[in-house]
Amino acid sequence: MKILPLTFAAAVIALSGCARSADTDPARLVDAQSAAIQAAQFEQDRQAILAMQGEYAVTFDFRETVPVAAGYELAEPKLTPAREVVLVVEDTGDFIMLQHLLLAGDGPDPYIVKHWRQDWQYQPHSVLAYQGHDDWTVDDVSAADRTGAWSQTVYQVDDSPRYAAVGRWTHTPEAATWEPPVSWRPLPRRDDTTREDYDVIAAVNRHTVTAWGWTHEQDNSKLVLRDGETHELVREIGVNTYRRTELEGAGAALAYWDATADYWALVRGRFDALEASVRRFHIEDDAEGTLLYGPVLDAGERVLSGTDDVDTAWADARTYLDSQITVLE
Repeated sequence: MKILPLTFAAAVIALSGCARSADTDPARLVDAQSAAIQAAQFEQDRQAILAMQGEYAVTFDFRETVPVAAGYELAEPKLTPAREVVLVVEDTGDFIMLQHLLLAGDGPDPYIVKHWRQDWQYQPHSVLAYQGHDDWTVDDVSAADRTGAWSQTVYQVDDSPRYAAVGRWTHTPEAATWEPPVSWRPLPRRDDTTREDYDVIAAVNRHTVTAWGWTHEQDNSKLVLRDGETHELVREIGVNTYRRTELEGAGAALAYWDATADYWALVRGRFDALEASVRRFHIEDDAEGTLLYGPVLDAGERVLSGTDDVDTAWADARTYLDSQITVLE
């Protein structure tokens, strides 16, 4: 899919109807022109987000680059191939939800793993902010920061929050790019299970959509939060490349989602209600995920296999969710 920029000629064509119908009041004419340009930009943004759906051969490539702390030795690079199907779960115009599903194993019937989810909200009034040590706040977004901007909120495999930020899309004939300011996030699972020398990642999270697929770039700083102070340990770059392709076994991903969508809607609803009702909360899990994401995923597997119906699986999963979520404010 080629994403075209709003050229001057296109803008003139888009505005011609406004100019013919508007009166001669300069202020009203300017308002009409501004509204038309904003509507065209909004639609370009939407098409860029929706272009991330599809079937992809993926590489996750993370490399530590700058040892900031004295004596720190860079970790080995981590390059992981994968296959993913990205589905549009919801599109209401100013809100788009994309769900990633991993295909594990080759052949026509791979094992499906519910992976990360990205929610896009146009001109958001609030955004999640990670504070470190499994604490989250719901922060207000100023009118200046939200005008013409989109928030992206990323959720983990159990639909608990992972990170969020607010930024604007830019468009060229070759690509569309969304880049927000720095935001914090918890340790990735690849580090959380193997190391204890840092506590949070400060990241710039950049998405670029092209004709052949899209990329998710990360400029990361690994931070140590100890004794009331913050220290930078090391910097890292990450490039996740999603190259559009036809995947054998993609039908299994669609079948998984058809079977479990109602269950996952209930799980999402628990976190949606939390974010809508409190200003600060804590979500506990261990590095291996045995306290939260493991049991929640297992309940979804029982729905898929028919061992449990949706209500039974949800009742079990909610027990784990409620035990691991603490309202702080």
